[in-house]
Formats: sequence, structure tokens, C-alpha cells
Amino acid sequence: MLPAETESSGLMTFASRHSLAQTAACLEALLEQHGLRLFAKIDHAAAAARVGLAMPPTLALYFGHPAVGTPMMLAAPSLDLDLPFRVLLRQDEAGRVWLTYNAPAYLARRHALPPAAAAKLEGLVALLQQADA
Repeated sequence: MLPAETESSGLMTFASRHSLAQTAACLEALLEQHGLRLFAKIDHAAAAARVGLAMPPTLALYFGHPAVGTPMMLAAPSLDLDLPFRVLLRQDEAGRVWLTYNAPAYLARRHALPPAAAAKLEGLVALLQQADA
């Protein structure tokens, strides 16, 4: 399923045909294959369980490449608030898995990025869509 942007928030969301674990594993393998670094993997459901709360399976992956992100952050320092790039993987009550991330066009508008920088962010989105293939 192709992502749909929520205009006001700049969020893109699409459904995965796979389980959350399969989608995350595929995405992590794609990151490695493309020389990108996984900076953080936050398991929000596990963190909730540690404090006695229940939460559906929910992961946040933070990834990128310093050689690409650093020049963008130097050109637009506020971009540091949104890099490394991140994706939220969550399972809803019906068991469907969703991927959500900031739309590159939204980040470009928010941080007044030049078109070349926004294009680099679009490349990351292509990887996210491959994780569902």
C-alpha cells in the first residue's frame, strides 16, 4: 500500500503485509545492505511492560548515515531535531502493522532544505517501502 500524507502533520503512513518483527528485520537488513547505520531501536511495548503497562507491539527505528546527515544539519541546524531519520512500526488492535515517518517534503518545508537535501531524504523513504515487499 502506498503511503498517504496527513497534510497538517507531515506524517506518512502505510500498512505492511508482514508482521511487525518481519517488517523490522527486513528494514534492518535493508539498512545494512545500503550502508546505513541503525542508531537506535526503541521497543516501546517492552518499556511499557517494564512499568506494568500494556501496549501493542511498537518499535521506533532511528537510522541514517553521518556522511549524508551531517552536511544537511550544517546547512539547516534545526534539522537536528528530526535526524537521524526515524520510522515508527506499530501493530493495531486488528493485528495490522503500520509504518509512519515524517514526509521528506514536510521536513524540507519545516527546515527550509534545499531540493538536493530533500531528495536524499526521499531515498530513505524508498527503503521503507522495500521493507514491505
